[in-house]
Amino acid sequence: MRDTFAFKTTEGKSAVYKAYDTFLGNMRIPHEEIYVDTRFGKAFVIAAGKEDAPVLVLLHGSGINSAMWIEDMEKYSEHYRVYGVDLQGEPGKSDDKQLSFEGSDFDNWLHDVFVGLSIQKASIVGISLGAWLALKFAIANGQMVDKLVLLCPAGVGTQKTSFAFVSLAYILLGEKGIERLYRKVNGGKPIPQVIMDYQKLIGQSFNFRREKVPLFTDAELTRVTIPSLLLVGKKDVMFHSIKTAHRYSSLVPHAKVTVLQEEGHTLVGLVDDILAFLRQ
Repeated sequence: MRDTFAFKTTEGKSAVYKAYDTFLGNMRIPHEEIYVDTRFGKAFVIAAGKEDAPVLVLLHGSGINSAMWIEDMEKYSEHYRVYGVDLQGEPGKSDDKQLSFEGSDFDNWLHDVFVGLSIQKASIVGISLGAWLALKFAIANGQMVDKLVLLCPAGVGTQKTSFAFVSLAYILLGEKGIERLYRKVNGGKPIPQVIMDYQKLIGQSFNFRREKVPLFTDAELTRVTIPSLLLVGKKDVMFHSIKTAHRYSSLVPHAKVTVLQEEGHTLVGLVDDILAFLRQ
């Protein structure tokens, strides 16, 4: 199979990195920017919080990078050693060769990141593709995961095939249509202009993944025995959120599952709820 990479052009990559560096430069808490070796290439990590605190790993979704966690890290770092990890093959600073969703490459990659950061055990918060990876890693390496928070995860409920057609219709409307699409993904809520501009820059520069994320089998999901919290938005335009909630709660009966009635796919601003679960 032909290799695919995150960025369409070196110019686009440079522009995304430049904007990313601006976000990092504006962080209001002390932090480190770390590169970790994996068998697949370098992984980029934003680290914050006391080094002797419990560990929390944050995994972003597709089409974005760990810049999405910067504000959340301020609160998380009061209680945890927090690592925002750029997923390989996404528009961040990790190696940009895209890994297959099939097989064990992705969870092996995250295992290498844990080893490179000397993490023996951590709680993980993941969103969308990052939640899929968090769940995949927990199924394969349950002894290394304390608690699991899954925000609108891929791989549990089916993807909405209609989203591709909806996206195309909005894209054909030009820049204003693209902004409307991002707001739709956000559950109809407004998006700060600086974030909107960054999303549009990434949209111009990133090779979005076209293959579907594989669903976990029933047998795989029943292996999740660690405490887990699953949150989905009823207005999610990308995944069947109600099916996701029902399937996870039936196969992982000890999990806490909540459908947020007024939320879409992009679940943000939930740090207090997540901390309440993690720290109980």
